[in-house]
Amino acid sequence: MQWETVIGLEVHTQLSTHTKIFSGASTTYGAEPNTQADAVSIALPGVLPVLNKGAVERAVKFGLAVGAHIAPRSVFARKNYFYPDLPKGYQISQFDLPVVGMGQLTIQVEPLSGNAKPYEKVVRITRAHLEEDAGKSVHGASQGMTGVDLNRAGTPLLEIVSEPDMCSAAEAVAYAKTLHNLVRWIGISDGNMQEGSFRCDVNVSVRKPGEPLGTRREIKNLNSFKYMQQAIDYEVQWQIDTIESGGKIHQATILFNPDTGETRAMRSKEDAHDYRYFPDPDLLPLDITPQMLDAMRATLPELPEARRARYVNELALSAYDANSLTSSREMADFFDVCVSAVGNAKLCANWLIGELSAQLNRDGLEMAQCPVTPQQMSGMLARIADNTISNSGAKEVFRTLWSDGGEADAIIESKGLKQVSDSGAIEALVDEIIAAQADKVAEYRSGKDKLFGFFVGLAMKASKGKANPAQLNEVLLKKLAG
Repeated sequence: MQWETVIGLEVHTQLSTHTKIFSGASTTYGAEPNTQADAVSIALPGVLPVLNKGAVERAVKFGLAVGAHIAPRSVFARKNYFYPDLPKGYQISQFDLPVVGMGQLTIQVEPLSGNAKPYEKVVRITRAHLEEDAGKSVHGASQGMTGVDLNRAGTPLLEIVSEPDMCSAAEAVAYAKTLHNLVRWIGISDGNMQEGSFRCDVNVSVRKPGEPLGTRREIKNLNSFKYMQQAIDYEVQWQIDTIESGGKIHQATILFNPDTGETRAMRSKEDAHDYRYFPDPDLLPLDITPQMLDAMRATLPELPEARRARYVNELALSAYDANSLTSSREMADFFDVCVSAVGNAKLCANWLIGELSAQLNRDGLEMAQCPVTPQQMSGMLARIADNTISNSGAKEVFRTLWSDGGEADAIIESKGLKQVSDSGAIEALVDEIIAAQADKVAEYRSGKDKLFGFFVGLAMKASKGKANPAQLNEVLLKKLAG
């Protein structure tokens, strides 16, 4: 390749605490502007920050989930810059000594184009540090003026910084999706991208193979995987075109415009020294003991990577099925309930990945909003497994469960969906068809094998779709062979 792309991500994840990181003000989304801005949030003189223990616990859980080093002692710092939505004139963050050190995340990459096959890659995580969010500038709030809403000021964030290990938009999107799934899976964030709970800054540079890293530009505040892919693709091509036309890349903070599909520079990018970091004198160092680590490790659920491995090794599912079923913790837990009740892992996987997921997509629902419970689904799947209903009958049962609720057995009974599995009844039905279609039988026996489907269609019609397909095919083959 003539050019190499180098990508690193900084992800701001809002932690799922009920109160802010340094005060007792609420973090509930959607409140009227400035109704959740307490004395600490608006930086009244003399107020002091008090660290939220829940935010620390969530940060440590993340570190444990990615196999990171957890610092036994970390320090909060003041990051100094001036902006209307930052009332203190500095942001409390972590710099030299973050709570979470080096870790890694394994991603499954689906190439965005071409015939390339999916592949697995390990992305290194440099660090994850706790910090407070800033407020929000509301432009055009009144008569062309800009207002400031400080409800978000002090909201707890975990900033997760990757190494520049990604080399395509596909890898960056796969990493962001895997990270998004993980923070929701372990319960440290709701990951709501529309509400700003999961925001990505993407550092992009290009270079010729073997050369040092190029100058990076940072695409700020991407809250959509689709926009991330578009922004990276545009920015990469822009940098290549700029260099090839004799221009030079300058380090900058840029924004992506989804309406035009283009990036544009917002300001020159600051370096760390520009922020004049220094330890916050109002906050003691954060000490985390081995006993605290053990207690938080005990609260972690089975992680996605471990569950994928279990599905492949113990349930003999394909890697594709395992990846699909662990796309969210809700989906994986739903699947586990079904397998425990029904026992046929492949049958359960096919229905959850196929019909159930398709219906969720059609209705624009998340798995957590699924109107069919795993117990209801298990009841239907059990009747497929024991041949009480056919696949087409099961689809009717599923549609009824989705729209009206109820229990599979009652729906099967009320709609008369039980399939005929009595071998004697099926043989009698086939005998009648063969007797009535003597000419077609002769053609079949003379070598026209394609007529088999014709006989299957007649038999299913005669049974009103209730004949067990496997038994019907077996009997038909036997009878037609003479």
